[in-house]
Order: sequence, then C-alpha cells, then structure tokens
Amino acid sequence: MSKRGVVPVQGVDRQEWFSAAELAELGLPGLPGDKRSITRRVREERWNTRTNAEGELLVRPRAGRGGGVEFHFSLLPGAAQLELAQRGILNASDADSEADEKAKGPTWEWFAAQSAKVRQDAERRLVIVEEIELLIGAGLTKSAAIAEVSGRHAVGQSTLWSWLGAVEGIAPTNRLPALAPRRTGGGKAAEMDEELWLIFKSDYLRPSEPTLTSCYARTAKIAAERGLPMPSERTFRRRFEREVDPHIVEYRRKGPEAFRRAIPSQRRTVDDLHAMELVNVDGHKFDVFVTPPGGGKPIRPMMVAIQDIRSSKVLAWRIGETESAALARLAFADLFRDWGIPHHALLDNGRGFASKWLTGGAVSRFRFKIKPEEPTGLLTAFGIQIHWALPYRGQSKPIERAFRDLCDTISRHPATEGAYTGNSPTNKPHNYGERAMPWGAFVAHVNRGVADHNAKLGRRGRDYRGRSFDEVFAESYASAPIGKASDEQLRMALLAAEQKRVNRQTGEVELFGNRYWSVECARLAGDLVTVRFDPDNLHSQIHLYAQDGRYLTSAENIEALGFLDVEGAKATQKRVADARKRMRDGLEAERLLSAEELAALQPDAVEIPTPQPGALRLVHTKNTAGAAREARVAARKAAIDEHERESRLFGALRIATGGE
Repeated sequence: MSKRGVVPVQGVDRQEWFSAAELAELGLPGLPGDKRSITRRVREERWNTRTNAEGELLVRPRAGRGGGVEFHFSLLPGAAQLELAQRGILNASDADSEADEKAKGPTWEWFAAQSAKVRQDAERRLVIVEEIELLIGAGLTKSAAIAEVSGRHAVGQSTLWSWLGAVEGIAPTNRLPALAPRRTGGGKAAEMDEELWLIFKSDYLRPSEPTLTSCYARTAKIAAERGLPMPSERTFRRRFEREVDPHIVEYRRKGPEAFRRAIPSQRRTVDDLHAMELVNVDGHKFDVFVTPPGGGKPIRPMMVAIQDIRSSKVLAWRIGETESAALARLAFADLFRDWGIPHHALLDNGRGFASKWLTGGAVSRFRFKIKPEEPTGLLTAFGIQIHWALPYRGQSKPIERAFRDLCDTISRHPATEGAYTGNSPTNKPHNYGERAMPWGAFVAHVNRGVADHNAKLGRRGRDYRGRSFDEVFAESYASAPIGKASDEQLRMALLAAEQKRVNRQTGEVELFGNRYWSVECARLAGDLVTVRFDPDNLHSQIHLYAQDGRYLTSAENIEALGFLDVEGAKATQKRVADARKRMRDGLEAERLLSAEELAALQPDAVEIPTPQPGALRLVHTKNTAGAAREARVAARKAAIDEHERESRLFGALRIATGGE
C-alpha cells in the first residue's frame, strides 16, 4: 500500500466506508498507525453517534465475514481525506466538497432565518464547547474534559462529542451556525391530487371571499365523488400559505384597488416648497341639511376650498348648492384678492374644475376639445400651471385630510344638531331630518370652523413643531415670492366668461334672461364677444371683451319693471335722455353740414340739347273698349255651345247602355 505522496496504485477500488483495520493498514496522516489506537480514538470521539446534515449516522454495520462496523470518510481528518483522494481511493471532488463544507459549515443566511429559540440553543452549545476546549488547554484529556462538563451542564457525553465533532475544522467565526440545531419535520407529505388543488384555489380566490373551510368542504365532495384521497383542511391551509403569493390573494379576493393599497405608496415632501407655490383645490359636500337661499327642499351644501400645500392652511373657500365652475372661480377670486397668485394648482378631475371657465385653453385639459373661439380660462390666463389629481385617489389630494377634520368639527358641531345627516345612508343619527339650518347661519358657521381649523395649535408632523397652520403659512409667506393680482386681473377673476352675440338692431346683450346695454354697444352690433359677469350678482354690470382678449366696454342691466312702476319709467326716460344728450354732443363734435349748405356746394346743372328723330311714322289708335266687349260675347257663345255638345253626348250614352 502506498504512503503519502506516492502515486496511487492503479486498479484500487474507490470506496467511502472504512473499518478500523483498513484505516490502520492505509496509514493515513492525522490518524494512529495501529487498529487499537484507532479504536480508542473512535471511542473517545464518539464516531458511533456522529451524523451528517440529514441526521443519518456516519457509521454502519460491516457487510462480510468478521462483521464489525465501518465509518464514513467524512469522519476522518481533512489531511486523511486528501490522502485518500490522491491515492485514487476516494474521488477528489467528494473529498474537496466534504472538506469545504466542513470548513465552511452552515451559512449565516440559514442561521438568520431560524427562530430565536434555535439561535439561543446555538449560543448555549458554543459556550459549552468553549468550556471543554478551555479544560483541554488546562491539561485535561478530551474524555476527562467532556465528562467534567457533562456533569456540570447535565448534557450527555455522546452529545458533547457530537458538538465537538460539528465544529472540528470549522473557523471560529462560523461555529455558531454549525452548532445550531437542525430540526426537520418528519413524516411524508400527504398526497394531494393536483386537480383538486386547482379546484380549491380557484374556489377560494374569488371576489366573493368565501371562507377556506367552505372551499375545502366543496372540494372534499368532489374528491369523494371521484374516489380521490383528500388530505386534511390544515394541510390545504399550510400549502396555500406556503405556495400562493399574498398579492395574488389580495388582487383576486379584494380587487385591484386593494392590491394597489397593499403596496407602499409614494411619500412626498414639501420641504422644497414655499407658501403659495402650490395650492390644492377640491370640493366637499357637508353632511348637514341646509335650506337653500331661495327656499325649498333642504339640501346638503357643497364647499369648494383651496389649500396651501406647504402649510396645509385653507386659504379660500366658497359655499354653494352644487359643485360648479362658478363656485371654484369665486374661490380663486378670493385667493387672488387676499393672498396673491400661486404658481401651480392641483385640481380634482371633475367637471366643475375642468370647465372652460377655469381651464379653457389649457393644453393638459383633455376633457373637452380646445376650440379657437373658446374663452381663455381663469387659471390659464394667469399663467398658473395646472396639475390633475388621479381619479378616485384621495392620497393624491392633501386637502382630503382637511375635509376629514372639518367634517368632525363643522358637521358634528352642536350648532348642527338635528341637521346632521350622517356620513352614509346606513349611518344616520336617530334624529335624522329633524331640522335644517338656514343658509346664512350655516355659511357663518363654516367660516368660523375653517378659521378655527387654521388657528389650531399643537400640529404634529412635517416641521409644524406644535404650531398652527396659520403660523407655518405666515413664516413662509413672509419670505416667499408672491405674485399680486392687479385690478384688471381681479375683475377677470371675479367674473365668468361666456360667448354671446350682440343684438344686431339694438346692441343689447342677453344673458340668463337679463338684458344689458350701453351706448358703446352700438358699435358692437352683430359681433361675437366674451362676456364676463358676476354669477352671484347678475343685476350688476357686465364687461365685454373682444375675441383676442381686448377690453371693449361695460353694459348695465336693463331690469324688467312693473307696468305701473313710476320709478322704473323715470329711470328708462333718464337712460333715453342721456343717450340723446350723448348723441347730440356727438353730432356737435362731428360739425356736420346742413342740407342747404350741401345744396349750395353742388355744381350748377349743365344744359344738354334735345336730340331730334331721323324719321317720323303715323300710329293708329285702336278702340280698346269695343274690342273687349266683343271678346266677352264670343266667350259666352263658346261656353253655350260646349254645354249643348256635352248634353247630346250624355244622351247618346244612356241610349247605348239601356238607360243605366
């Protein structure tokens, strides 16, 4: 038999299991050279109890004559394994992989995935192993050290031998994963028909969200009908939790929106914004019954509010019967008047905010087609960049949080008791519909509620630091570049735009059943103009603009008056008198010439000689009266002759038909 470093003998059978006698005969490095010493080492290191990663013993009965046991090569020192590989007795790949695996030990990734109890057991084993090694270093034999520690920690000596074997040849930094217990579930997995599994999954992953128990029961009936084995419900549950992605469960059972909410949303910061740089506008319907301004059936009012994104302060708001472009326009008018013009505006994707009164002419306004004659919207004219919020996505509109707070502080306020409707048809208070608040009282109540909302102290999050929205806004507003609106811009903001044709005859402009007129309108007769007006005060004057945006003139309202209204008649007479005076002043300014002056300025008439005919002929005049009389007589005679002819023809026919 060759020694270490000798070329392997050709024809030697490769093997993985060796008896003590065979190991002594091979003379491997790291092992004693005689059978007795090897047997003593086997006993001391408890080779009979050592197992591999799968828990299988690394010792087995020896087949053949003489009996005994034989040991797996992985129990041998690394140098002995390499020698066996060099001699060709052991595959080099097996020896290298075994040595590498032993040196590397279990991975830290595996160890990190274990439970806290497994990690605690590994730490306890490492302390015991280090204590054994400390006793060996103090002069005790390995057997004596193991016996000492076994009695002290109440751990079997065979167990301690296996722990020492587990860390043999492993770097100290990797000992903890190597000593961790590897508890594997026992038993064979229950057989499950794949078609039954598919039926169960399809039944459970339905929008109706059936319970797992009911789905299992229906699947069990199908299995019984087909004569297929059916594992327990717990087996189905464990496999479902192990194999099916939770996102699939969320999407199939709860829908796409629930699946979207199951994914972390984007978190935006406002640190780079200043006051009035970006505002958010949206509508909110109050859960309160209010009597409308003109009386009638109680309604739930709508509020259009504008919030500053940087500070969360509600800057402007208007209350109306419905959410409309006029309501939003008035809210923006208040914003421009009180605080200035923002750079950006985040709008809700609703009809009121996509109206041409607000966003007409905007490139990003896709709800309607952009026509050349369409009036320029308020925000477009002011150069405010428009951003649209995603439909049905409250997260993209920060003002929704403010509405939630206002619902509690305004709609559930003691002042609204009896008028509160509840936030859903199934959540009505027991005094539902008991009363309705007057419109004016409710508007004043909302104004107070919004002011309290802005002034509330103790705000947390962002950089509020216990301050109110008012204080945060004021701090940023003081140093922010704010665009102020001019008088002309404020006039445009307060009024809405509508295309109207000026009456061709009178110069009147009709709008919502009202008539408007001024002397200057005469120049615009028949023209198409843009009318700007205050929707809350249609009896005030309106302003007319050309199609290219030039201001033309204003027009006063011509009110319809009672038949005997003396004051109205006087006002009409005054309007006519003023028009006449202005007309007379205009005539004087023109300095027109009179008819006599114009006639005097005409040149004298030139006498033209009368032409003479070249030849003359005689013309005989007919007696036209006698000719007419003769024509009437001839016509009467012809009629009589025709009547006699028809009579004769009728008689002949009667004779031919036998008198029928």
